[in-house]
Amino acid sequence: MPRFKLPTVPQTTSKSIRFPNDVIEGVERCIQGKDCTFTAFVVEAVRVAIITLREDEQGLGNSCPGHPPCGKI
Repeated sequence: MPRFKLPTVPQTTSKSIRFPNDVIEGVERCIQGKDCTFTAFVVEAVRVAIITLREDEQGLGNSCPGHPPCGKI
């Protein structure tokens, strides 16, 4: 049987960003009726984007010219 471990809450930093209205509406449509917040959706989308960029860097060189590699999440 797996042992219970106390969960840890990751450190967070508040960032204020502006979204185009159509993006907000699109996210809200995607999460409507689901157990998901706007913030959780955006955080997951950014994580996937970072992973995708990292994979692109490994296959095609740095996918963000002029910027350092994405590194680890």
